[in-house]
Amino acid sequence: MSDGRESVRYRSFSRRTALLSAGTLGLFTLLTGRMFQLSVLQREQFAMLAEDNRINLQLIAPHRGRVYDRTGVELAKTTQNFRVLLVPEQAKDLRAVLAQLAQLIPLSPQRMERILRDALHSKAFNPVLVAEGLGWDDFAKVNINAPDLPGVETDVGELRSYPFGPWLSHVLGYVAGVTDKDIEKEPELLSLPGFRIGRSGVEKAADVALRGKPGAAQVEVNAHGRVIRELGRREGTAGQDVVLAIDMEVQKVAQEKLAGQSGSIVVMDVNTGEIISIVSAPGFDPNAFTGTVSPTIWKQLNTDEKKPLLNKAITGIYPPGSTYKPIVALAALASGAMSPRDRVHCSGARALGNHVFHCWKRGGHGSMDMHQAIKQSCDIYFYECARRTGIEAIAAMSRKFGLGQTYGLEIPGEKAGLMPDPDWKRRARNDGWRDGDTFNVGIGQGAVLTTPLQLCVMAARLANGGKAIIPHVIRSFGGVNRELAPLEDMGLDPAHVAIVHSGMDAVTNQGGTGARSRIDIEGFDMAGKTGTAQVRKLTAALRGRNSDSIPWKFRDHGLFVAFAPVKEPRYAISVVVEHGGGGSKAAAPIAKEVMTVVAQRDPARQKLFVPPGRETASVPSTKA
Repeated sequence: MSDGRESVRYRSFSRRTALLSAGTLGLFTLLTGRMFQLSVLQREQFAMLAEDNRINLQLIAPHRGRVYDRTGVELAKTTQNFRVLLVPEQAKDLRAVLAQLAQLIPLSPQRMERILRDALHSKAFNPVLVAEGLGWDDFAKVNINAPDLPGVETDVGELRSYPFGPWLSHVLGYVAGVTDKDIEKEPELLSLPGFRIGRSGVEKAADVALRGKPGAAQVEVNAHGRVIRELGRREGTAGQDVVLAIDMEVQKVAQEKLAGQSGSIVVMDVNTGEIISIVSAPGFDPNAFTGTVSPTIWKQLNTDEKKPLLNKAITGIYPPGSTYKPIVALAALASGAMSPRDRVHCSGARALGNHVFHCWKRGGHGSMDMHQAIKQSCDIYFYECARRTGIEAIAAMSRKFGLGQTYGLEIPGEKAGLMPDPDWKRRARNDGWRDGDTFNVGIGQGAVLTTPLQLCVMAARLANGGKAIIPHVIRSFGGVNRELAPLEDMGLDPAHVAIVHSGMDAVTNQGGTGARSRIDIEGFDMAGKTGTAQVRKLTAALRGRNSDSIPWKFRDHGLFVAFAPVKEPRYAISVVVEHGGGGSKAAAPIAKEVMTVVAQRDPARQKLFVPPGRETASVPSTKA
C-alpha cells in the first residue's frame, strides 16, 4: 500500500515539475525574445531616444540689425555690454550674494527684488541677469572679487545704443527687456539673459527683421538638464539692417529749431511720400530705456507739461486753423459754389443769429477774392466760402487729402484726427449740424482735428497736383528697397490746383501773412499757408492781447504748411508749435530755416545708401 502511495506521489510531483519547468522555459523564451527585439531589432530607435535625452539644443541670440539714415549715418547700433550674471544653484544665499554685489556696483532694493523673482521663476542652473551696461571700473571690481562671490559670472554681451539720443527718440523708439507675456510667445529665444525686443518706433515696427534668426549650440546635459559640455555650434544670422528715409542733417536742424518748445515738424518728398524729417519736441533719451528706467527719470518724463513721451507728430491732434483754408477753397471750386473771382466783403465781423464771428484782423480786409483771401488769410471770406460750399463737400475734399484717417505708418501710434460732418455730430453729440459749425470748419476750427503728419500729407498732395502719396519712413530692409504702390489720382482739376498754388505762393512771396519767411534761394521759392489754432474760446478782453501775457497752456498754437519749389514741387513741410502764438510768428520762420537746409541737401536726388554686407554672426552664449 505504501509503495502505491509513493508511486502516485512521485507521478504527481513529476507532473508539477514538468509544468513548472515548461512555464519557466516559456517565460525565459519570452524574455529572451523581448531582449533580442530591444537590443537588436529596435536598437537604432532606442539609441536615438537615448541620444535625444543626452543632447539638447540651446538657442544663441543673433546680432540685432543696425538702423541708418538715407545717407548711411548710423542711427541705432549695438555696443559692448559689460554684464553680471548670477547662477542661483551656485549661490548658497542669493540675498547675501546680492548684498555683497551691491557694495561693488549700483543695485537698488527694487532691482534686487526683481532679480530674486527672476531666479525663482527660472531653472536653478540658468544664469539670471543682475546688472548690465556697467562701466569698466565697476566691471573690473566684480571680476576681482568674483572668487568671493559664489554663483556670480561676468559676461560681455550687446547693448543697443542710440548715438543721437532725444533727436530720434520718437522715430527709432527703443528696445527693452521682455515680459512674461512676451516669453509665452517664444519661450526659448526670449528667455535668454538680457534679450531685448522693440518696444516703440521703428524698433518695434521692424522688430522681427532686426532680430535676425537665432543660432543653436548642441550641448551634452545630465539627467537634471545641466550642461556638461558643448558638442557643436551653428551660428545665427544677424538681423537685417534697416535704412530710413530720414536725412539726419535735416533732422538735426529741425530739432534745434524746436529746442525749448513743444511741437512737431514733418518734411516729406511730395512725389514718393518718403519722410525726410519727423520731429516731436521735446524728446527723451531712448538709451535710458534699454536698461531699467530710474524712478526719477520716469517721474520727470510723465510730469513734464510738454509731454516728452508723446509722439506729437502722429498722435498730437490740433485744429488746423487757417492752414486748412486751401482745402475749403478747393472744395468750393470743385462743387461750383464759388469761382475764384467771387468777392466777399470783410468788415472784421460777421453776424449769424445772435452770435458774431470775427476775422483775425480788426477792422477787416475789405473786398476779397479767393487769391487775396488765401494770401491774407481772411476769416470772413472763408466763413462765406464754407457756407456756400456746404459741409458734405468740404468733408469729402478733406478726406481726399488724407484727413480723418491713418496711413499705416511704420511708427506705431498714429491718430486719425477728426473730420466732422452731420452724421458724426448726430452719433457723437446727439445733435444736429448748424451753420455755425460750418463757419468754424471753414477756418479750420471747431471739431476739425489733425495731426502734424496729416498736415504734411495734405500739403504734399496739394503740391503734387492731387496724387495720393502715402507717407513712409523706412526706405529699405537688408539692402532691398521697398516697393511702392502706384499713386492714386485724386481727380483734382489742374486749374483749381493752380489757383490755390497761386494764393499760397502769394502768402510767402507777395507780401502775404508769411512774407517774413520767404526763402531767397533761386529756384527754391516756397509757397505756404500760415495758421493759428485757438485752444479755448477768445473773450473780448483776450482778443488782440499779446500772447506773452497769457499763461502758456492757454496760448494759441502756431501752424504753418508749405511746399517748394513752387513751380516743380519736391518737398512739403508742416510745423506745429504748441502754444506758440500766431503761425506767421512762431511756425513759418522755423519752416524757412528747415526748408533752406532741405534745398541745400536736396535729399530726393541723393543716391540710395546700401548697408555694407554682414557676416553670419551671433552673440556668444553665456555659460550655464
